[in-house]
Formats: sequence, structure tokens, C-alpha cells
Amino acid sequence: MANDNKTKNPSGDGVDPTRRKFLKNTGIALGGVAGGSLLGGLLVSQSENKNDSSSKDDKAQAPRTRGREFFARYEDFLVLAAATELIFPKDDNGPGAIDLDVPYFIDKQLAGTWGVNDDDYRQGPFDEKKVKEAADTANHARANRGQLFIDGLRSMNAESKKRFDVTFDEATEEEQGEIMTDLETGKLKMKTLPSDGFFELLKQATLQGAFSDPLYGGNKNMDGWRMKEFPGARASYADVIEEEDFVELEPVSLTDYQQNI
Repeated sequence: MANDNKTKNPSGDGVDPTRRKFLKNTGIALGGVAGGSLLGGLLVSQSENKNDSSSKDDKAQAPRTRGREFFARYEDFLVLAAATELIFPKDDNGPGAIDLDVPYFIDKQLAGTWGVNDDDYRQGPFDEKKVKEAADTANHARANRGQLFIDGLRSMNAESKKRFDVTFDEATEEEQGEIMTDLETGKLKMKTLPSDGFFELLKQATLQGAFSDPLYGGNKNMDGWRMKEFPGARASYADVIEEEDFVELEPVSLTDYQQNI
């Protein structure tokens, strides 16, 4: 499993050797992960003084996609944030999952049709061979993505409390890496599916949140695109199509084509 989303920092200065080993073994790009003590500050938007007046232009720039829609328990959301930051960490190349609002992107997707597998066919009959291999295969197939995320995140949190006597988001980088490694290799016990299947789902959703259009709740300020020098949802390239050299363009979001009130 390789993560080609960021250029690795060749120096590795200031990175814990155990964390470096985990990232190397899993193929996740090297970078800093936000510890539990930092999560609260990173997840909560800086609010303006209530006594300050805001202009209409300021209100138009206010984010419209923040706020939890799916995760009723904040503890689950903190585990999600810590896990996504471990997969897509902040480094010298740019922001990590938390700063890109990836946790809010995933929350928003789970609150919609994607979270309940509305477009997927999930009825029987199921593969008889797989049913024999695992008695709960049918239950695995019936669980939707929302249920998988709740089960996976709570399993990670329960394991952290059991091993280290702290929640996953409050665990050290080394401890978080240990649990994530077990998750990826299928060693973490889950009710709905093997944990390596959930790891792949979590990784996929994290990358989608980092690089999808900000309209969907992630890729805050289009910084994920800027790291890739991706121009976004531009309607035309007529002004640069004749250029022989690469032209770096300011990215454009689908939200730029919509009127605000």
C-alpha cells in the first residue's frame, strides 16, 4: 500500500523512530501526527469575538461545511481525526488531514447516501464459500459504511483503553501507530468486518477528503490541490493552452461558480 500524495521528507528530522518504522512499514508518507492534546485546538475553528461586527463579505467567506452531521458522539469524531491525521499527516509539504477538514468531509459523506450504501446492492444470496469460511460473512455484507465506521473507530478506542488506559486520540504517537498497524494487518477485533477491510475504507475516505472539491466538505482552502499543483474545476484553459512550459494556476472550486447570499 503506497501513499503518493506527498513528497517524503528525506531528512526525517524530529520524527520518532518508532513512528518512522510504522510509516515505512505501511507505506504512509512521513510527517507529524497531531497528538491528543492538540486535537481539540485543531478541530475547533477559531471563533470571532461576539461583540465584533462582520461585514456581508466576511459572512460570505464563512465555511458552510463545518459541523458534525453523522457522529453524535464527539469521542468517536476525535478517534476519526487522530486516525486520518496518522494516514495523511502534516509535514513540510503542506497541511494534514485535520487542517484540510478531512474528518468533517468523512462525517458529511457518512450522513448522506454514501453512509447507508444507498446505491449499492447488498441483498442475498451471498457467496456460500465465504459464508462457510466465516459464519458472520452475511452480517459483514449487510453492514453499511456508517456502521462500519462506528464499529471500527470504537474498536480502536476500546483497544487503546485496554492496552494503554487512554483513549486513542490521547495515546502517544507510538501507541497510535501500534493500534493502526494491527488495524491494517487485520489483527484488531471488529464485529462487522475484518479490520484490514476497515483500514482500506478509512484510508480511501481520508484521501478523498484531502483532494476532493471543497464543496464536499474537505480540501479546506483547496490546499490539497495546491500541494499537487492541480487547478481544480476550471471551465477553460484557453488562455494558457498554447504555453509550452507548465503554468501554475490558482485552483478553482465548484463553489466559485455558485452565488452566495
